[in-house]
Amino acid sequence: MSTSMSFQVALNFEDGITRFVECRPDETVAEASYKARINIPLDCRDGACGTCKSLCESGRYDGGDYIDEALTGDEAASGYCLPCQMTPHSDLVLRIPSSSAAAKTAAATHTATVVTIERHSATTVEFVLDVDDRDALDFLPGQYVNIAVPGTDQTRSYSFSSGPGRRQASFLVRIVAGGAMSGYLTEGARVGDRVGFTGPVGSFYLRELARPALLLAGGTGLAPLLSMLEDLARKPPVHPVRLLYGVTTDQDLVHLDTLESYVDAIPGFSFDHCVADPASTARNKGFVTGLMDAGTLHDGDADVYLCGPPAMVEAVRGHISSLGVSPANFHYEKFTPAAPRETAETAESAEAA
Repeated sequence: MSTSMSFQVALNFEDGITRFVECRPDETVAEASYKARINIPLDCRDGACGTCKSLCESGRYDGGDYIDEALTGDEAASGYCLPCQMTPHSDLVLRIPSSSAAAKTAAATHTATVVTIERHSATTVEFVLDVDDRDALDFLPGQYVNIAVPGTDQTRSYSFSSGPGRRQASFLVRIVAGGAMSGYLTEGARVGDRVGFTGPVGSFYLRELARPALLLAGGTGLAPLLSMLEDLARKPPVHPVRLLYGVTTDQDLVHLDTLESYVDAIPGFSFDHCVADPASTARNKGFVTGLMDAGTLHDGDADVYLCGPPAMVEAVRGHISSLGVSPANFHYEKFTPAAPRETAETAESAEAA
């Protein structure tokens, strides 16, 4: 999304809210942020205090001039940077160690029109939005938005199942009896309905791949991983990517054809799936942990992205621990229908009924 004159910088705050700013190669990230009325906390502006120290999770940049007390050589080698000094050489993703409120900003608000409602099965519905100000909606693959459920005073959180490069935004919803969004989608939703949402939000997003990646999905936790795969199809990785997808019953399986298409579209991509129901017709019966061993994790030289219900997330974490393997990076996201958001390490709730 960069232009010939500027680069896009994603600022991900501690509360998960992400704001995007355009930054020219000849200006610092802090300067560009202040122009966008986003006040990254800093005290000195000249690389002396370290107050604005952040982690660059993706992209290339010139670190600028600073003293060791503000940023040590080891920190710089690990990807830490000073927004008040750094200038971009590419699009960047920065993890900012403060809340969005401290930076005097908040999640962006958008409005959209429902253009598609597709019932994949008795348990899953997908809907697509045509966003009014699509050019102003930027997000990192894996993030979510908070959607106001039409006709109610309820808000629900859903991860994008579409990638950032697509004009329309899509979402997968598991149908839950009594759920606000479930009721709307199965009983009252119509093409042409108007919908409002805020975001993007979330610390569960695809980082620049520096090693093999293992993607693990439980149920509609597949949504953010589909967003990641769509992005990888546009920017092919140099490392292998494997996805393991587990559901409860056969009717919960969705987008297998989409995953199959990515085998050809993404170099080094492969996937497998399993179904917990013993009566399933799937080749693999059971849970995703049954498809994982130390080799699947490249003996630890892998980045893991896991999205699913809490029981699955904990089972996978326990299984990996039992293998005696520690992934290089482990990003996970738990979701619980209509439950308060639960944050765990780099994870946030991203689905509700």
